[in-house]
Amino acid sequence: MSTIRVQFESKVPRSPAELWDWSTSVQGVETEMGPVLKLDFPKGMTHIPRDGSGLGRSLGNCRFLLFGFLPVDLSRLTFTEMEPGRRFVEQSPLLSMKSWRHERIIAPGPDGTQVVDRLEFTPRFADRIVGWFIARFFQHRHAMLKKHYRERRSMPRGQQGAQGIYMQPREST
Repeated sequence: MSTIRVQFESKVPRSPAELWDWSTSVQGVETEMGPVLKLDFPKGMTHIPRDGSGLGRSLGNCRFLLFGFLPVDLSRLTFTEMEPGRRFVEQSPLLSMKSWRHERIIAPGPDGTQVVDRLEFTPRFADRIVGWFIARFFQHRHAMLKKHYRERRSMPRGQQGAQGIYMQPREST
């Protein structure tokens, strides 16, 4: 079995604080993952601990459900590093992986915020298939992240086209 490393980056027209809140919220994770996977978080959890408390300890078991109903994996959700407002590292034991490391970095930029996901994992079986699926899944997550923030409007519609973020619909003639 070989270790696979992949990285995904997206520029999002929001503040680092807003994207940190999104990235550490159950709702943000569920929105990015859906409808492909649903992650059953521990009961009552709304956010991962943003202050770094509980590092290195499991926050509980999470089931991965393909299309929301078919169990495909189990995780003992564990965060090992946390820089509040900037980055976290999740290294959760998974049934499907010998090792799993997911780092998310939130970095301010001149015209938005860069969201970076770095993954390093070693599947227990079918390296190429699992690697392909994880890569496509994180492409999906970034597409859902950008879609979510592209559709939310923070300024009046007429001003949006000038900033190159949104286009005003054309009226039919």
